[in-house]
Amino acid sequence: MSRIVICAGGTGGGIYPALAATQALQAMGVTPDNLLWIGTRGEMEEELVPRAGIRLERIEGGAIVGVPLRVKVMNGLKLVKSIGTAYRLLGRFRPQAMLMTGGYLAVPVALAARLRRVPVVIYLPDVEPGSAIKAVMPLAHKVAVTTPGSAVYVPARKMVVTGYPVRSNLRQALTLSRAAALAQFDLTTERPTLFVFGGSRGAWHINKALMAILPQLLADYQVIHISGKLTWPQVEANMATLSQAERTYYRPYAYLHGRMGAAFRAADLVVARAGASMLGEAPAFGLPAVLVPLTFAWRYQKVNADYLVSHGAAVCLRDEQLESDLWPTVQALLQDSERLAQMGAAAQALDQPTAAHNLAQLLYTTVQAYD
Repeated sequence: MSRIVICAGGTGGGIYPALAATQALQAMGVTPDNLLWIGTRGEMEEELVPRAGIRLERIEGGAIVGVPLRVKVMNGLKLVKSIGTAYRLLGRFRPQAMLMTGGYLAVPVALAARLRRVPVVIYLPDVEPGSAIKAVMPLAHKVAVTTPGSAVYVPARKMVVTGYPVRSNLRQALTLSRAAALAQFDLTTERPTLFVFGGSRGAWHINKALMAILPQLLADYQVIHISGKLTWPQVEANMATLSQAERTYYRPYAYLHGRMGAAFRAADLVVARAGASMLGEAPAFGLPAVLVPLTFAWRYQKVNADYLVSHGAAVCLRDEQLESDLWPTVQALLQDSERLAQMGAAAQALDQPTAAHNLAQLLYTTVQAYD
């Protein structure tokens, strides 16, 4: 039986596709007992991985890019120490392959895998790899990528285009009619629907810009808004300033677990950061997007946004443009059904429904090759 270890932490852009791949592996006969996830304390995987029924082991680490020198040194020492911890974990579990998606943990775990002679498959969610993945790419057997656009960053002999593995619970929402999806939010089919979100923690610039234009939006449109947990108090306070008529067409949430797929299905347009998940989730639903790359992750998110923009599936705004440009951009798109349809078709053309199976199959093939 194949034993596979997963190292995917930090953001949902890496965790969610890895979880989708584990679901596909289990559909292929790999039992949860033969899966091990290595992560860190205080990150998203602590909640999501146990919920998926997969064993989670935590090791020490922290970011060493974009942090003060003192923090960089402390976290660097933790990561060096974590090589030994990862080495012992791999020794006890005896995996036949490893999947990793990036983040600072990739370096110590990849080094431990090399010492244990465990073949590594990297999955690259973003178009461009981050610094940690660039560092460990020479150790990888194969590098699975979301789009062919990664060819400029990945050696051709290692690259396999799998697509972005979208969570099965999101794809299940594709079976809903738009009316059924809207009904889950008690919204009408008579108005266009804008879906706005900025990740689990929130995107203050997006939330602030949206709140400023809500009275204009809600005169003709309806809004599903995921604020993120950190900015929910401000969003909740702002909701109290809306009239009863406006609140009829506004659905704000701090976070949306089980109905995220329904929100995508209900929407005519999405406004979001340009994280890796948008390369898979917006295309899965054929959903046009207004993308706002995160300033602190500008390089990677801007490359993601540029990929979707170049294919006609999205438009891109900067944080500093939002206060002046969000309303005219959204209004122009929602009033132009022909352009929305063209953007939606362009997004749909980028979808790879078998991406989770493709990545699972690559892992399974790697196990067989090294067994």
